[in-house]
Amino acid sequence: MRTEAGAGGAVPAISARAISRRFGRFVAVDVVDIAVARGEVFGLLGANGAGKTTTIRMLCGTLAPDGGSIEVGGVDMVRHARRARGRIGYVAQRWALYGDLSVRENLELQAGLYGLGAERARTRCRWALDYLELDAVAEARGDALPLGFQRRLALGCALLHEPDVLFLDEPTSGMDPLARQQLWDLIYELAESGIGILVTTHYMDEALFCDRLALMHAGRVVARGEPDALLAEPLEAPILELRAPRCDACREALARLPVVQEIVPGAGRLRIRLRPGTDVHAAIETVRATAAAHGALQASLREVAPTLEDVFVARLEQVAA
Repeated sequence: MRTEAGAGGAVPAISARAISRRFGRFVAVDVVDIAVARGEVFGLLGANGAGKTTTIRMLCGTLAPDGGSIEVGGVDMVRHARRARGRIGYVAQRWALYGDLSVRENLELQAGLYGLGAERARTRCRWALDYLELDAVAEARGDALPLGFQRRLALGCALLHEPDVLFLDEPTSGMDPLARQQLWDLIYELAESGIGILVTTHYMDEALFCDRLALMHAGRVVARGEPDALLAEPLEAPILELRAPRCDACREALARLPVVQEIVPGAGRLRIRLRPGTDVHAAIETVRATAAAHGALQASLREVAPTLEDVFVARLEQVAA
């Protein structure tokens, strides 16, 4: 992790304590704490309806919490929302700029909305074009840009006023692998410059890129920590991996075994989650014999380390229980 939230007396980029929000009788966010340090990439994960969007809206000052406190860059977001919002940049998942304006015109318009003076606006627009490699498409209409360039433009607009905090909502959704990696390289560079960054993502491989993570479910944070620490947590349900030329032929038979809780198919393999408390060595022999009896010959079977998705599924099952 790059930095420790509040280490050395530094003011955290985001400090939210016990924030809650209701809509009628529905509790969207239920006593959530979030701290993001300057220079940190913090990942907020969760399925649709988990409370991520409501949490971000409160952190950005567009929705007042029913309870708790929020500070952004040391400024109280509830009592001084306008001043605090001036310290954040936000990149939405969907295109939120002007398609009929050019890249340069979008940047100039946003600089004006931020209230930048003429000279600073020119300097910052020039910086965005250079830093985000948008100069070659500066005169192109926004709606004519490939998705990767649209995201770069949105990022450039969000950074014009040099914010302390950057919110990225599903920033790589729909992008090809190369464009995703390039955008993450930019995210790392921005974090190294001292900006606190909060990212929402559904990609588990991208979650591993974050310094720390929080998993939301039903309005609460049910797991948090550094990715390596979360992966090191022991699981009650062991996981086996079966590899064989015809492994899918035995899938239904394996699913009927009492020791098997879930099977997740993949290319040429099956990930088998055993039931909590299962004797792994005995289960391996049972699974191997069943697989062979149903056509999966020459199978490779072994216990494997959990993925981040396995950890989160296990935590959600604990919460549900």
